[in-house]
This record gives sequence, structure tokens and C-alpha cells, in this order.
Amino acid sequence: MGTAEQDWQEEQQRVDRVIAEIDHRLSNLQTQVLDTKEEIVDIRKNFWDDVTVNFEDAAESAESHASLKQQAEVLQERERTYRQAEKQLKTLTKLRQSPYFGRIDFTEKGDSSSEPIYLGIASLLHPNGEEYLVYDWRAPVSSLYYDYPPGPAHYETPMGTIQGTMDIKRQFIIRDGVIRSLFDTGVTIGDELLQEVLGKQADSQMKTIVATIQQEQNQIIRNERSRLLIVQGAAGSGKTSAALQRVAYLLYRYRGTLRSEQIILFSPNPMFNSYVSTVLPELGEDNMQQTTFQQYLESKLSRTFRVEDPFEQMEYTLNEEEDPSFDSRLAGIRYKTSVHYMQLIQHYADQLKQRGMKFKAIGFRGRELISAEAIAEQFYALDPSMSIPNRMKLVAEFLLRELTKLAKQEKKKRWVEEAIELLDKEDYIDVYHRLREKEQFTSNSFDDFDRERDLLATMVVQEKFKKLRRRVKLLRFIDVPAMYRQLFTDAEWMDRLDGHTSLPHAEWEQICAQTITAMDQEVLPYEDATPYLYLQELLEGFQVNTSIRHVFIDEAQDYSPFQFAFLKRLFPFAKITALGDLNQTIYAHAADHSGFQPLIDLFEPEHTETIALKRSYRSTRPIVEFTQGMIAGGEQIEPFNRDGAKPTLSYAKSKTDLAEQITAQVTAWQAEGLQNIAIIGKTSAECHEAYETLLAAGDHSLRLINKGTASFEGGTVVIPSYLAKGMEFDAVILYNASANQYRHERERKLFYTACTRAMHKLHLYSLGEVSPFVAQVDTSTYQTI
Repeated sequence: MGTAEQDWQEEQQRVDRVIAEIDHRLSNLQTQVLDTKEEIVDIRKNFWDDVTVNFEDAAESAESHASLKQQAEVLQERERTYRQAEKQLKTLTKLRQSPYFGRIDFTEKGDSSSEPIYLGIASLLHPNGEEYLVYDWRAPVSSLYYDYPPGPAHYETPMGTIQGTMDIKRQFIIRDGVIRSLFDTGVTIGDELLQEVLGKQADSQMKTIVATIQQEQNQIIRNERSRLLIVQGAAGSGKTSAALQRVAYLLYRYRGTLRSEQIILFSPNPMFNSYVSTVLPELGEDNMQQTTFQQYLESKLSRTFRVEDPFEQMEYTLNEEEDPSFDSRLAGIRYKTSVHYMQLIQHYADQLKQRGMKFKAIGFRGRELISAEAIAEQFYALDPSMSIPNRMKLVAEFLLRELTKLAKQEKKKRWVEEAIELLDKEDYIDVYHRLREKEQFTSNSFDDFDRERDLLATMVVQEKFKKLRRRVKLLRFIDVPAMYRQLFTDAEWMDRLDGHTSLPHAEWEQICAQTITAMDQEVLPYEDATPYLYLQELLEGFQVNTSIRHVFIDEAQDYSPFQFAFLKRLFPFAKITALGDLNQTIYAHAADHSGFQPLIDLFEPEHTETIALKRSYRSTRPIVEFTQGMIAGGEQIEPFNRDGAKPTLSYAKSKTDLAEQITAQVTAWQAEGLQNIAIIGKTSAECHEAYETLLAAGDHSLRLINKGTASFEGGTVVIPSYLAKGMEFDAVILYNASANQYRHERERKLFYTACTRAMHKLHLYSLGEVSPFVAQVDTSTYQTI
């Protein structure tokens, strides 16, 4: 028997032993879970039979309370035990399929022999309780597997650095308890394992492949020192995967002090949340909070406006080039997302301390109880050195006192008498008992009737004034819309503020008109939403979130400097991990901004780290070599050595011909076994047109994706270019890559983003002359058919 064959046999015997141990524990756990579940059901069913309830006197009440508390604690403890056992059951079930994926033999400095260390998705302790059969991939010693080839190596622990030598680095592919592949490697991850993983079909949800983490990705995952970690990664470089595995690592590393709800991920769209939702549960962790920046804006502003979303803004910039106000809208977008505009809002708020504050009158039943002028007079009578939010609190207290006085006067009004007559019998009984408790009923006298009427009137007025008092407590008397409008309607304000910032003077008049028109329709343009909310917070007081410890921003290149600064202020105690690719910057505001520098400027240099991921793993080498030529600096992107067919280009004579060709291509790819296919259109309108045309051509398996799509389910989809960001597909068709559709330089990165969604196949169709973004690419990197 050869050495390799003997190694394989010995490793398989070890796998068998580990699985036997897992089976033993699974059997015990399943029994424990069933028993605990039955116990919980029994406790719930007989809860009140097992407690003493008697409230006749203080002593009996105390005993009843103690009995209830004890029984509730027993139930909570059983439920906690059940949850933990069920979680262990899920973990062991996963381990049984593939107990581990790697082995390193490490000789610690000063020791004479090496220790074999096996790595898997979770730890498995030996029955003796003194050694591990499997180490969790997040354990400190596991970093050796990702960071070093055989030879000198070290790893960090909470106790310090451990030096030593790695003697063996072995990788496994184990399926259903059987070793399918075993090989020793001298690099981080052997090509054989990566080929196995990358050659698979795309899935409807992102998978976590901890076995394929590269050294540079491991630096991202295990970074603990940086307040700001920026990951600039090429398309398909594994940015998002590394970030999610970073979340799992942090939850493992700080499991005593960090909970999943203290981590938040800002995703590019709701569908992407669905796409990544299974990664952490696969690693045995609860999902962190997931949202989009748009959802956050709407949660704060939807009561006042319909907030335009970034996709509406994108559709405008892609479709409305002929609009006479197009250039001024673009100028407005770029200015309102800048640091300059943030500074202007700040200076505006500072000047509002002296003049210009606008308030809403407090009205009731069609009458004005407290005028806006009276509120303003009260505000400006306060010490001007106080902050605006503190003065607002004092104004609110003043208004609540005034409402108390006005409520007493209101009790004498005719409407109160009418309301009393309509009260239910229960209300009268309630008032009667309250008066009896206060011993205010002496006899059936006229005075008793007056007291009853007074109490009923008080009850009626207080109920009606409750809404007014609540609005005052929420500072709803501040007219934030009027103050934001004032920036665009009062030229004197801009004359005073212009010295603090650089206005786009040539377009300013049109920018003002566009903003006011939108606000008149109760719509807040996307570029105005963050500045508006910032002004509101400056006036009412910032509602910061101090519980969040880590903020992850995916597709961070699409955030504006204003949004970066706002998020930094919103989460003052959080570390930020920002992931993005400057070559996929597709929104209009990015033209005048310098990448991630505005975010970097918010942190101290010593607390900031940037990691670049240059190797692309998603696409085959031919696809990467084709897309490299579309962007400046594309030659720096390193393709993974995975072969495949060159991208192809076809011309169509008409939309009917185009639909027939696409239908035939999709059918051919499906016959090859490609399951997830994307037909990518430039805009939502083009996608809708493509969808209808393809349906008419006979393809009824299509699914149309739009901004409202909540989940990604795979199959053949028609999807706008900007919604495809972050996704990957087995094969991609660019619906119309013609010069008529993609000709402006500002659309270059959008075109590149669409092409880089493909894993195995990429085909471009063109109605007429092809886009210059393709014409400029080396013709040897694609094939025209």
C-alpha cells in the first residue's frame, strides 16, 4: 500500500470514528430534546395547578407572588435548555455531513512533537473533555490554516502570540461522511478545492464556504483593532462573503459580550437581504439586523413625505436625458450629497438660533389654541446660548402647561356637555366609584351632581387633549418642512449662508424650483432625504443608537459623503466595516466625490485600515479578461485560473429577432444544466419591455425582478442592471448592449457591473451598433457570432 493510499485510509478511519461519536451525541440529544419538550408542554398545561394563588392579605399575596415567580423561572430554564439542545442538534447534523475540511499539524515552539488540528464549521470536543476532535474555523489556532503554508508560522491568542512550525497542511472534501478528495497543499487554499466550489451552479441564496477563505479575506474576518475597516474589492472577490463570515467570527470571539442584535447590515436592496439571509444560520449564528438605508429614511420621514428611493433617482438619470432640467437635477444631486451641503445645513441651524424658526399652531376643533407666533416668541425668549434641542424641550414643557390651563377652560364649552350625554353607562359608573373613593359624595345633593359633571367633563377633555399633548411631547409643533423649504424660497438666507459653502450658482434657481415642486407634491427627492433628516435632528435632537457595536455597509461606494457622516453620527459607538468596489459606482452623486475618502476623513488615521481584494473568483478567466478592458485600471484585477468559454456578442435585426435569439440561447443553456440565468436590462422600463416580448416569444418560465421584489428565488429572471449588483448567476445575457443604450461615460460602470454578474457564461446582444464600452475592448477577449 502506497503512502498516499495509506494516508487516505487512515483519514477515512478517523472520519468514521468522528461520525460515530457524532451519532452517539445526536442520539442522546434527540432524546433530551424530546424529553425537554414534553416537560415544557406539561409545565405549561399544569402551570396554574402547581402554584399557590391567594391574595387575601399581604402575606398570602407575597407567597403567591413567590410561587408564580418560581414556576415561571422553572419554565424559562426548561425553554432555555431546549433552545440550546436544539441548536446543538442542528450543528451536529451539519457536522455529520462534513465533519471538517482541513487539517494542520503544528509544532509549538519548545515542543518535540506536532499536534494534528482538524478544522470544521463548529467545535467538537473529545469525550475525555481534554482535546478537540474538531476545532471551530474561528478559533485562534485555525487562522494558521488560512494564513500560512507549511513552515514557520504563528497565531494570536488572548494570552499572546504562539510561535511554531506547520508541518502538514491538508485539505478535504467530505460528503455524507465519505472523503471525496484529499490533498496536501503549500498555499492558502489549493486550486482543487476552489475549482470544486467555484465550478458549482449559482444558488438562489449565498452560501458560506469557510473552507475556501483566502489569506486576505481572513485579514478582514479577524480584524479586531480598526474602528473603520474598508474593503475595496473587485467584482466577485468575495467581499460580502468575507463580511458575513466576519460577523460570525465576531459573535464567536466576543460571545460573552456581543449579541447578533448589536450588529446591523445596510444592504443595497431588500432582495439582497433575502439572498444573504442563510449564511449566518449555516454557521450556527443568529442573523444580525438587516435593513437598507432607504428603509431607515422611510421609517423617519414617511409620516410627512413619500421618500423617493435611489432606484427612482437612477431611473431618472438613465431615462430622462432629454428633460430640459436634467443638468440642473444632476447638479442638485451632486451638491446635496456633498460635505459642502452638510456644512450649509449646519450653519443654517446655527443661524436659526437667532431668527427664522418656524412653528405650527396648535389647533383644536377648528380653533387655534396656541398660535405659531406665540410659540416662536417663547422659543426666542429663552437663553440663546442654549442648544436648539434643549430650548425645544423647554418650549414643549411650556406648551404642556398651557394645554393644562386651556383644558380647564375647555370644560365649560357646549361640545363637552354634548359629549357627556353620549358617554357609556360604564363611564358614569367609573366616575361614581372614583368620587366615592375620594369620599366626595355625601348625599344625593346638587353639589354631588356638579362634582360628577366636573369629573366627567375633565375626563372628556383630557381624552380629547391626549393627542395634542402627545404631539407636543414628540415636538410636532416644529415646522421642519417649512424650514427646509426656506432654504429654497428665501434668497436672503442663501445670501447669508453662501459664504460658508460653494453653491452651484449657475443651476441654483432651477434646483430650487425642482425641490419646491417635489415638496408641494409631498415627495422628498432621494438627494434631499438625508439633509432633511439631518436638519430635523439638529432641531429636535439626535436620536443616536448606542446599542449597535458593529455597522456593515455593503455596496458602500454608492453612499454619499453626507450619508457616511450621518451614519457615523447615528452610531457613535460602533465600528464600521464598509465594503465596495469603486468600479461599480453607478449613482449620479459619485461623479464629484472621491471614493471612500469622505468616510476615511471621519476617523483617526490610526483607527482606519483599508484592505484591497484584487482577485476575482466569481467569473471564469475569459469573462474577467473581457471585463478588465472596460474600466480604467482593470489590468490590476487578477482572474482565478478557472477556464471557460469566451463571452459572445450577437447582433439582432429587430426586437422580435432579439427575443427569438434570447429564447433559443436560454433553452440551450438550460439544456447544458445552467439553472440560474439573468437577462439584464439597463432600466426597469427596458426590463418590462423585454419580459413582455420574451413571454410573447414563448418563454413562460421567466420571472420579472423589480425594486419591490422581496426575495430572490433563482431560475431565469429579467432584472434591471442596478438591482443585479451583488448578485451572481450561472449565465448572463445583456438584453441590448447597443451604442443607443450604453453610450455615455457615466454609464460605463453600470455596464461593467452588469457583465460581471456572470459566473460561467456571458452573452451580449446588440440592436445595431454595439456600445463603445465593448468596441474599445480587445477583440481577442470575446467572440462575435
